[in-house]
Order: sequence, then structure tokens, then C-alpha cells
Amino acid sequence: MSIREDLAHTRHVLTASEAKIVQVLLADFPMSGLGTATRLAKLAGVSDPTVTRLMIKLGYSGFADFQQRVLAEVESRLHSPLLMMEAKRPDGSDAASALDYFRSVADSLERTRTAVAAQAYTRVVRMLLEGKGEVLLLGGRFSRHIASMFAGYLMQFRAGVRDMGELAPPDFDLLIDLGRRDLLVVFDYRRYQSDVVRFARQAHERGVSILLFTDGWLSPIADYADQTMVAAIEANSPFDTLATAVAQMEAVLAHALALHGGDMRKRMEEIEGIRRANAVTLDAVTPSPADRVAEAGGTAGTPSPSRRTKPA
Repeated sequence: MSIREDLAHTRHVLTASEAKIVQVLLADFPMSGLGTATRLAKLAGVSDPTVTRLMIKLGYSGFADFQQRVLAEVESRLHSPLLMMEAKRPDGSDAASALDYFRSVADSLERTRTAVAAQAYTRVVRMLLEGKGEVLLLGGRFSRHIASMFAGYLMQFRAGVRDMGELAPPDFDLLIDLGRRDLLVVFDYRRYQSDVVRFARQAHERGVSILLFTDGWLSPIADYADQTMVAAIEANSPFDTLATAVAQMEAVLAHALALHGGDMRKRMEEIEGIRRANAVTLDAVTPSPADRVAEAGGTAGTPSPSRRTKPA
């Protein structure tokens, strides 16, 4: 659990003064935790010793210990591939092998399986399928590709799905037509993309529901998302893995089909009919026996018309 989540969902009984400190911390986290204890006490309208007592109650040795952990968490959220490359420098052992990478992803996949309560998947499906407005899908530099995949699947389940692709300045104009009936689905993993965060925040301010897919360090969008789905993305590589994010997205789809597959069947059948009519995929047109004979060279002793030798 992140420090912010720990503060927001603490099981400790807080005094009125301690509750004020927590409120100040949550209002502008993590910046609120990076100043001095005196400044935090002044903002909360309490004494310095009250800040110290709260930190000890929450399990820290004092305010300095709390602040160090906040800094460590911020650094872990913002690690670049270059920093992670230094931290995960190969040592020439089996730990640097491709097979070990698969094992690390498998570990993250298992942690992703238990990172979110099972009931959350049902709520996500309800948000995706029961909304009356548009469903917009948005992601960052890499995660937007997962958003596009998700959009491709959702279009088979319901109408009103829009893949926003790579966010561009003109896309902010779309905010004018968004409101409480609409849903914004965002994929945002560390290091978190500023324009994606900005678009989601402004959509939230217009009443749009937010469904966020992120990592354990939590995108800033988690502060106002209606539902947050967390995936473990650590891997034995300088780059975080998005395999777990894709798996979580596909798990949502599998859950949707398990709950509402019968209701969506007619739409999916009609889409398949359109695809066949337009020969979208290689299996769209099945050759007749005569066509297969002609393709093979015609009947015995008779060359196929398309393969007869032209006269000189």
C-alpha cells in the first residue's frame, strides 16, 4: 500500500488535531510531506509535537522517517529507464538471462492477480457497459497501444467507443462536449504523462467518470478516479513490463463476456457479418471445391484457364 493510501485508509483512531494533519497531507500529497514539520503543523493549525505524535502512531520513528519514505516513494514512481538500468545492471549470472525475465514477469502477473479485489472487475464491467454516454480511451506513449487494443474489443461490445490515440493539443477541445454521462478510460503507468494527467483532471472537473489502469505507485489520476485498477509492472529489465497491464485488460474483457456474453452476441454476430461481406480477414471467403481444383491446376488432363500457356 502506498503512503497516501495508508494515510487515507488508516485504521488508527485519530484525534481532531491529527485528522487535520492527515487532511493537509492528502490535499497536496506528496509535496505536503516534503516540507518541515513546523510548516506542516502551521498549515494544519496544530503544534509541532502533535505532528511527531501522529507519525509515531502511524508506525514511523518520527517526521524525518516519514519524510524519507515519502522521498523514496516519489523516486520510485519517477524512475527513468536510465536510472533503472543502473540499478538493474547485469552481473553476468543467470539473473540477467531471458528466462529469468520471464520468471520476473510471471511473478508480477501473480501479484497483479491479487492486487485488486474480484468485485472491482464487476464494477469495471458495469462502468463500461451500462453508461449511456461515450467511452473514451486514452493512454501515454506506450500505454496508449493498450488503450487502442481495449477500444477495439469494446467496439464489439457496445456503441459509442472512441479511441483517442496519441493525445494532441486539439484533442483538448473534445472536453467541451463531455459530461456526466461519459466515461474516460485511462492507462497511465510510471513515469506518468503530464498531458494525459491534465486531460483526465479536466474531464473529471466536467463530471466525467474516470476508470484508471495504473501501477502500484499510482498515477496522480488516482486522486479523483472513480475506479482504479492496479497492475504490478516490475520486471528484470530497465523497462517496466506492460504484459501485466495487457493481461489485466483482457481479464476485464473475459469478465464482461462471462457476465453479459449473451446480451452482446447479436452485436458481435452482425460485426462478423460485416467483416465477411468485406473480406476483412483471410477466413472471410471459403473457396468452393471448384475453386480449389482450379487453383490446383484444373481437372485431370485439363489445365486451369487461368494457368494455360498463352500462345506465342
